[in-house]
Amino acid sequence: MSENHMIETDVVIVGAGPCGLFAVFELGLNDMKCHVVDILDKVGGQCAELYPEKPIYDIPALPVVSGQELTDRLMQQIEPFKPVFHLNQMVESLTKLDDGRWKMMTDAGTNLVAKVVVIAAGGGSFVPKKPPIKGIDAYEGASVFYSVRRMETFRDRTIVIAGGGDSALDWTLNLAPLAKKLTLVHRRDEFRAAPHSVAAMRELVAAGKVDLRIAQIAGLEGEGGQLSGIQLKDDKGETSVVQCDALLPFYGLTMKLGPVAQFGLNLHENLIPVDTEKFETSEPGVFAIGDINSYPGKLKLILSGFHEAALMAQQAFRIVHPDRKLRFQYTTSSSDLQQKLGVAA
Repeated sequence: MSENHMIETDVVIVGAGPCGLFAVFELGLNDMKCHVVDILDKVGGQCAELYPEKPIYDIPALPVVSGQELTDRLMQQIEPFKPVFHLNQMVESLTKLDDGRWKMMTDAGTNLVAKVVVIAAGGGSFVPKKPPIKGIDAYEGASVFYSVRRMETFRDRTIVIAGGGDSALDWTLNLAPLAKKLTLVHRRDEFRAAPHSVAAMRELVAAGKVDLRIAQIAGLEGEGGQLSGIQLKDDKGETSVVQCDALLPFYGLTMKLGPVAQFGLNLHENLIPVDTEKFETSEPGVFAIGDINSYPGKLKLILSGFHEAALMAQQAFRIVHPDRKLRFQYTTSSSDLQQKLGVAA
């Protein structure tokens, strides 16, 4: 996409976690189209990335639901509104245009213009935990990658994947058919990933399609940003070198407020103060819902974020459709809303 190409929409949502996804639903009921930006390579935010199989017990009407199942159900719920997702992208800037709309640019060169911006970024952006390896900065973006944006980038390459969680195992399984050679490195022969992923990885190892090394990365070899090998040290202190031209370290994620801190919003202890009528920030047209906002009595619960999304959507309608009267309707009795949801008789 050309960096100068402008995508116009009604609302841009920053964050594809549960609150951001439910905001798509509430906005859609009120005839607002949404684009959603998230730094992760999949929807679901913290639920899907950090505890996809962990049970959640406080979602109304669902006595128990996993983080991934909640994400899947929310995606099914918003399907009628056809949101557009821009994943694996971080918002770099937010500026107000002369006509009152907001322009947002991501680190992938995506330009979005909307009347309303909703920040649903949880505690902030998820950023990869960088391994404490001397000189790794020189290789980042050229032969060290913390995410996979295009699988084809790694076709016929000699890859080392480091880590023992879901991301490391998922990408081992996905990239093994494309790679010239793939080595998985983990400090111990136990993994935190889903059991079926671990079993599939071990089948590839047994078939000679993946090399598993129980060790830690001790150093990097290469020059000019291009890796030629990874130095490993096992639990006995013995060292070895694995040849490679790409390293993908998946050591988990940490949360940082990131570029949101540069949006010109009033902040308090890295949170965004909002009112409890509209959940609007200090900037008209910019809203904050979920864990990233702050107000008296705030509870950091998913169900609280759902409530905030519903009230936010009422004010967003007034901004996006200033010439229309807002009518409050119930999905149980409104044929108009039922048509939008595709459930009308």
